[in-house]
Amino acid sequence: MNKSVQFQSLGLIDYKQAWDYQEQLFAETVARKIRNRDLPYDEQTATGNYLLFCEHPHVYTIGKSGKEQHLLLGEEQLAQIGATFYRINRGGDITYHGPGQLVGYPVLDLDHFFTDIHRYMRLLEEAVILTLAEYTLDAGRIPGLTGVWLDYEKRENPRKICAMGVKTSRWVTMHGFALNVNTDLLYFDHIVPCGIADKAVTSMARELGTPVPMKEVEGRMVKHLAALFEMEITELSSSRIPLTMLVI
Repeated sequence: MNKSVQFQSLGLIDYKQAWDYQEQLFAETVARKIRNRDLPYDEQTATGNYLLFCEHPHVYTIGKSGKEQHLLLGEEQLAQIGATFYRINRGGDITYHGPGQLVGYPVLDLDHFFTDIHRYMRLLEEAVILTLAEYTLDAGRIPGLTGVWLDYEKRENPRKICAMGVKTSRWVTMHGFALNVNTDLLYFDHIVPCGIADKAVTSMARELGTPVPMKEVEGRMVKHLAALFEMEITELSSSRIPLTMLVI
């Protein structure tokens, strides 16, 4: 099994360009798995694993089962607030991505780790929970609701701080999680976040009363993901992705 994971911090990057990059890595991995099936064991080549971290300019995305009426704006209004909209191929409903939000895209061949999507999702959540605990934020899960929440036990004022949505094929993953660090939460007012109308959205900055260094959160997330999945992290520069794809 290959537990080596190539990590890239892409900075601020257009959503569609990051999606295309994910699709490229995903397709390469799936194609290699298919080729390996027809080759003798000693001629097979190991599939790779990737972990992409980034931020996006203002964008709304909706999953395959999402309802477009959960976007409360038309095209003209989207333009007025400087946001774009995409219907994409992950699970889940509508969410927002923007500056100050740590977005993580693991493109993993789960045959190298474990073939259990439920466990995969719970470990992604656990990495977020452990990261938030380092900032004295007590976060957890609410049964029946994907993602990470504050006030998850008493539920007097439950607040989602991290959304999740993934796609898998042949045990290869893409898409992932979006942790609100210093996110402008006003952008969530224009949607029904994740299709849940009766619960609030929050950020680390709102809960702590001060902005949080993004690179610090990023480093702690990588540490916890590596430990939980027993990954061997190798860091890549952004040179693999064309510089024209990066937002300066």
